Amino acid sequence: MFTSVDDVSARLAETGYLASPAVATTVFLADRLGKPLLVEGPAGVGKTELAKAVARVAGARLVRLQCYEGVDESRALYEWNHAKQLLRISAGRDETWDEARTDIFSEEFLLARPLLTAIRGDDPKVLLIDETDKADVEVEGLLLEVLSDFQVTVPELGTVSATRRPFVVLTSNATRELSEALRRRCLFLHIGFPEEELERRIVRLKVPGIDAALTESVVRVVGALRAMDLRKAPSVAETVDWARTLLALGADTLDEKVVRDTLGVLLKHQDDVLKAAAKLDLDAG
Repeated sequence: MFTSVDDVSARLAETGYLASPAVATTVFLADRLGKPLLVEGPAGVGKTELAKAVARVAGARLVRLQCYEGVDESRALYEWNHAKQLLRISAGRDETWDEARTDIFSEEFLLARPLLTAIRGDDPKVLLIDETDKADVEVEGLLLEVLSDFQVTVPELGTVSATRRPFVVLTSNATRELSEALRRRCLFLHIGFPEEELERRIVRLKVPGIDAALTESVVRVVGALRAMDLRKAPSVAETVDWARTLLALGADTLDEKVVRDTLGVLLKHQDDVLKAAAKLDLDAG
């Protein structure tokens, strides 16, 4: 997919994703080595967007498994269309059970979920297993099986093996520790908050029309907020939202009033807003 680390950086940038050298290097190695990529970091730093950008670069279909507490094998792998199976059985009442069974446990009645979808077919795919840390430990066991051999056994149909392996990205906000067995199968990448220069570039790319001075002020204030002891520090996505907000308000510079009035764009908890308003040097213009 990629010829070099620089190729990764350049092609991701064409999709609007500005990758740090560490991100570009790890993506290149994951592609070259054929290894799943485990991406950890706080919410809103671009973990999910990285998978989407790789899919756009590769012209691949993005297959997404959104993890949550209670997600199980039927939601992740496959399940049978029971309603359709019952209709088929009712329509063929004169058949023996063996005849009906052969029919109802066929491709026509199989509902492929993300993991099975990702390993079937010859078209290029990016498999995004999003917020892996929210899934139960049992789902991790399923992921180990699928990511080890890229094959799935459907008892009624046999083993389905990937003829073309997908590019796999697992994301985690580190709300719980993932197993060492899962980590061993992946290359690891931590995406934290970007350096100021990179964040300025991101803001200028995502918010056309913003001038350099306002961009500088926005990034500086966000950096000061992140240095505070907040329940949730503002993410890159919230930096971009704030810059768009300021443009929409016609603000050319940051003053105390505009910052106070728009802190809710950056901060999502009232105690964080009060703490920032009390401690932050609001003369950022």
